[in-house]
Order: sequence, then C-alpha cells, then structure tokens
Amino acid sequence: MTKPSSAVMELSVAEVPVATLSKRLCQVRAQTESLVSTLSEADAQLQSMPDVSPAKWHLAHTSWFFETFILCEYRNDYRRFNDVYNYLFNSYYNGIGEQYPRHQRGLISRPSLSEVMGYRQHITKALCQLLESQADNPAINTLVELGIHHEQQHQELLLTDIKHCLFHNPSYPAFMPNTSAYPYSEQALEWLDIEEGLHNIGYSGNGFAFDNEQPRHPVYLAKARIASRLVTNGEYLAFINDKGYQNPEFWLADGWAWLQTQVSLGSQSTLQSTLQSTPQPTLAPLYWVYQQDQWFEYTLHGLRPLDMHQPLVHVNYYEASAYANWLGLRLPTEYEWEAVVQQQSLSTPTADGQMHPNQLSPQSAWFATAWQWTTSAYSAYPGFTPFSGVAGEYNGKFMSNQYVLRGSSCVTSQHHARSSYRNFFYAHQAWQFTGIRLAK
Repeated sequence: MTKPSSAVMELSVAEVPVATLSKRLCQVRAQTESLVSTLSEADAQLQSMPDVSPAKWHLAHTSWFFETFILCEYRNDYRRFNDVYNYLFNSYYNGIGEQYPRHQRGLISRPSLSEVMGYRQHITKALCQLLESQADNPAINTLVELGIHHEQQHQELLLTDIKHCLFHNPSYPAFMPNTSAYPYSEQALEWLDIEEGLHNIGYSGNGFAFDNEQPRHPVYLAKARIASRLVTNGEYLAFINDKGYQNPEFWLADGWAWLQTQVSLGSQSTLQSTLQSTPQPTLAPLYWVYQQDQWFEYTLHGLRPLDMHQPLVHVNYYEASAYANWLGLRLPTEYEWEAVVQQQSLSTPTADGQMHPNQLSPQSAWFATAWQWTTSAYSAYPGFTPFSGVAGEYNGKFMSNQYVLRGSSCVTSQHHARSSYRNFFYAHQAWQFTGIRLAK
C-alpha cells in the first residue's frame, strides 16, 4: 500500500505535541465506547436498512481504519488482530481489498460485542505505543489526526443509525432517556442579503480539514437572500395539510417517482402508526407518528409530541425541494450558504448534549442543529487534490449523484462544525438530521 503523503493532506500536525495527539486519540476512542454503553448485544447487532450499519460494526470499522492505514504500515512488528477483520470491517476501500456486503452487516453476529471491544483496546494501545516510539514522524501524526476525525464522523453515524433501528420497535424505546423539555426560542424569519460579486469559498487555516473542502477559491455569486433560520415543524405541517405530498407540481420528477414508491410500499411512519392501530392521514417526514389524532416525533430520547416551534429534521432532498417550491422559494447553493456565514462572522457552537435539535441562538440556527440541504451537486472544487494513496478513496470517489449539505447537526462532533465543511448524501436519504433553509 502506498503511504499517504502528509503534504497533500493540508494538515499542520507537526506542531502538535505527540502527547496531546495521544490524549485526543484516547478521548475520542473512549467517547465512542461511551455512546454504546447502554446498548445490549442485540441492540448493537441491529441493521434496519442497507444505509444503516450496526453499532458493533462502527466500533470495529473505526479500529480497522487505524489498524490498516497506520499500524500495518508503520510498525514492522505488527500483526493483524484477526485476518478476517480486514474483510468484515473494510467499508469501501477497493484499494485495500474486498468488503463484506454492506446490506448484510447485521448478519455478522461474531465477533461478539465484547470481542470487538477487546479489538478496540488492542488497537488503541498499539497506536499509543507507535506514537511514543515515532514521535518525529509527521506521516504517522497526520494519519492519526485523519483517523480521529474519521471516528468522530462515525460517532454521528452510530447515533443516527441506532435511532433508525430503535424506531422500528413499536414501543419506541429511548436510546438515552431525558425527561426535560427541549429548550427553544421562537425566532422571526429574516432575510439576509448575499452580496453580489466574488466570494472566497473553501477551507483556509492551519488546522485539520478534509480534502473535499479545499482548495479555497473564488466563486461569483449573484445577489440573493437566505433565511436566517431553519424551517420549523409547524411550518412544514402546513405544507402537509395543504396536500403538499399529493400535488405533483411541487415535486421534482425523481422526487415524485420516489414519493409514489413510498405510497405503494408504505412509509415507516405509516407502518408505525398501523402497529399502533391509528391510521396516519398522509405521508410525513421520517420519525413523525400519528396517534390519537395527534402528531408525535420519535427522538433518541423516545417518542414526544411534535413541537411546532422546533426545527424540522429528517427530510430528504426531494421533500426539502418540494416544500421550497410550495412557497415559491428555493434552497440555497452551498456557496451562498458559506458566503452568508462568512459575512455574518458566525461562531460554530457545539451540540448541548441533547440528541435532538433546538434553536437557542442565531448561531445554532446554522450549526449544531441540522444539516441543511443545498442545490449544489457534490463535486470537486477547481484544483481539488485527494489524499494520496489508498486514502484518496476517502471522499473523492463519492463525487457523483449526491447533494451537499452544510452546517452541522445536534449529534455532530464539535470538530466538524465549520463554515467550509461539506457533508453529502443522496437525494432520497433522510435518516440523518437533515433540515431546510430557504433562499430566494
């Protein structure tokens, strides 16, 4: 395997003391393990759809990443913990080898959860030893930094995946009980001007950034306006009540085709309400449940009455586009989104520990609430250079048929909320914390 070049990765980790890097590594690894501390062996095995991975798989895959890209390459005496893990827990790296089918990850009953945790401990210990013995190796430090951010991405995926799994249980179990109300403050919708002209887009700084955020480059934007806050549940419910899901004039052709598939198959919300013997009157966002003539929303804290003032989450691109069309508006481009955040000099607050969105401040309307759909296709910036070697598969290979989302969600790591961060998903996907910001 070709060793990735630290120069290509645009990461100034040489200045970070190894002790600090080791501490961060251990903290992030421990945080991942704390997220699954309340899960049973059965919980950790669940896979509710092909896009979802079992919690146990996330735990093992993030360890596989460190083992494959660092330990196997930079420790001559290292032997894989288990050779079959290279097949079971390789996600999509064709340069490494074949992968176990993604849609069948829930069938990997062995290794057990306890064995996977033992694998994690083995990898963490070996990494710390390597960092101590080769403290002056910038290539290792660079890859450890990448691995830390990779694991933080999987922390968010782990939470969104287990939410989808637990939602299929008609008792609506809470992943993390929380009896307190979600704090919010009603905010009037204001329109923020986007200045016409050239705007510099992309990451600039000395810290970590993914290759798809670079290089920074000028983009010409026409004059436009963008909403100061996200769309709320109550606002989207008005679209539903106006038969928005039944009117093809609001929907993209692919979106209408997707919608007809949902009607024929029955949405997850429809399935859940049927189990509760309360017919749902219409299609609705993922995790909305209609019971006893009232809308509820499933959260990681369990089922709760739908709060009309809270930000809408778990809609796909088709739904977001249809809602905007219904209002005679549109979704922003990713460049408009980033330009406004730069103009407003907004800080990047982190999630407050609750695993559901709220809107406490103007800043949290942009970050730590919901990923926001844009009309921008996920593609390379001019002059894009992927990570070298097999690590080049990290982002670049996915630059096809997906849309960019900006901001960050209530379960996003604090190190992944920045104005240049580019998330990306397919138009039909809604199991992530995805919301709507309008533009015109």
